[in-house]
Amino acid sequence: MTAGTDLDQNLRKRKLKTKKRRRRLISLAAIGLLCFCLMKWMPWDKAPVLGQHGEQSVNQLIARNVSKPKPEGKIVYLTFDDGPSEWTEEFLDVLQQYGVKATFFMQGSNLQRKDLQSVVKRAADEGHYIGGHSMTHEYNKLYEERQFVSEMKDNLALIHEITGKQPNLVRPPYGSAPGLDDKMMRDQIAQEGIKIWDWTIESNDWQLKDHPDQIVENIKQATKIDLEVVLMHEKPQTLQVLREIIEFYEEEGYQFGVYDDNQHFHLNFQKDHRL
Repeated sequence: MTAGTDLDQNLRKRKLKTKKRRRRLISLAAIGLLCFCLMKWMPWDKAPVLGQHGEQSVNQLIARNVSKPKPEGKIVYLTFDDGPSEWTEEFLDVLQQYGVKATFFMQGSNLQRKDLQSVVKRAADEGHYIGGHSMTHEYNKLYEERQFVSEMKDNLALIHEITGKQPNLVRPPYGSAPGLDDKMMRDQIAQEGIKIWDWTIESNDWQLKDHPDQIVENIKQATKIDLEVVLMHEKPQTLQVLREIIEFYEEEGYQFGVYDDNQHFHLNFQKDHRL
């Protein structure tokens, strides 16, 4: 009986040690997974120093770099590049007539024109979003010479000066691919809190000066999903068919969205969820 009892006690002790070992392994695995997630989310090449000097907390940095889910339902975002221009006011008049808000990506060299700044302020006051589109729109300067972030910061600061708004969204001239293939550049963009939008539909309006009807056909043929972001430009041929484009989306049951910094969702060709 004594030998049997000792054997039972030894077995119980071994089982207890095994359970404790499993618990330790599970705890270590959970800690490792948490560390991996934090390292994946955080821009570690510019790690924050947390303390009493106004630096952002880890939670704030993580929240800044995580996109929200895309909105549900049939939504189309009408976007216009390269403004402000001599046609901006007419674009705003048409949008106002239909009660539609749009997202404008405006270029710094045009924003510097004093004669166009009042219409930029009007666009912001009427609820349209004004995002950045660089200062120069020059591929070599932005991507080869790596001036993308500095130009966008100057561009966004100029929008703030004119409108009083503080936008974070920009559209890379020529799209984020291949210009932003370099991860180090994207790391820098993420660290600055700049967000990027490309598009789902390219209207090709910029090269259809004498064929405005083709702009409408391009958009109709490319409209396939519930959430569309249409790339257009402040061109007279686009203005000519803007009413038809709006009416097409109304007939298709789409709601018109306008970008909101607080509801950002990622939409970039690089598929970088930080941007």
